[in-house]
Amino acid sequence: MIEAEGLGMSFGGEEVLGEIYLSVGEGEIFGLIGPSGAGKSTLTRLLTGYLRPSRGSVRVFGRDPCAFGAADRRRIGFMPQGFVLYGGLSVRQNVNFAAGLYGLRLGERRRRVREVLEFTELWKDRRKAASRLSGGMQRRLQLAAALVHEPQLLFVDEPTANLDPILRRKFWEGFEVLRDMGRTIFVTTQYVGEAELCDRVGLLSGGGLAAVGTPEELRRRAFGGEAMELTLAGEPGRLGRHLDALEGVGHVVEVREERPGDGAAASTVRLVVEDADTALPRAFEALRGAEVLSADLIHPSFDEVFVRLVRG
Repeated sequence: MIEAEGLGMSFGGEEVLGEIYLSVGEGEIFGLIGPSGAGKSTLTRLLTGYLRPSRGSVRVFGRDPCAFGAADRRRIGFMPQGFVLYGGLSVRQNVNFAAGLYGLRLGERRRRVREVLEFTELWKDRRKAASRLSGGMQRRLQLAAALVHEPQLLFVDEPTANLDPILRRKFWEGFEVLRDMGRTIFVTTQYVGEAELCDRVGLLSGGGLAAVGTPEELRRRAFGGEAMELTLAGEPGRLGRHLDALEGVGHVVEVREERPGDGAAASTVRLVVEDADTALPRAFEALRGAEVLSADLIHPSFDEVFVRLVRG
């Protein structure tokens, strides 16, 4: 559905995006993750045809988005980061206006306005002026306006920025519903942890894509496999023989001293293995004679994944 090859953008001789190679399929949530200023909004505008690339090419629905006509535009919805609707109009009037821009006929327009306002939980506030809405409600209003014409492909730029965790979760629940209806959603966010909620993720840093894949693929790529932690009785300096044995099972990446509540010395060993289910019995065999206090499969946070992949 989206194909970018060698896509790059410069402003005034300054490169903002390097060579971007990207493919987004139908019916998936694709998350473009990166810090503020990484180039997420610029890439989104290139993919939607609002900017013409300095180099490379982009195809959406098999066509150059800069050459889209009205029919092509109706297949796309775009929710920008800032509030761009009319504060003096009511919630319903704003969405009705957006529906008119996309050519929806009166009967269909009424039906769709109600459907999207119910979907975004704004129907009971339909008569309220947009300027009187909270920031989170204004975001939901923009989402309703972007969905009213039933687009196949939805671009949402930083939809959860500065929202509290509960509202952020509501947005993602809505995206999951849309995905399950067969829509494709391209979402940008600076919240690295939201990568877990995407089907696939692109990590953008310094104007380039550091990595693309499913959350689990990126986690394995960052750490070289699955991570497990084993807590053993004894101080780290006295575990040499056991650590050597564990190197035959996987790669020991960290050893840290622990002090349980009883004050006894203990050490936690983080081990990266190819497959934790098969490695765990081998780890216990390698640790024969050691006192194993606990063993856990670890899912490193996506903040850790992002840092590792960006730093290379």
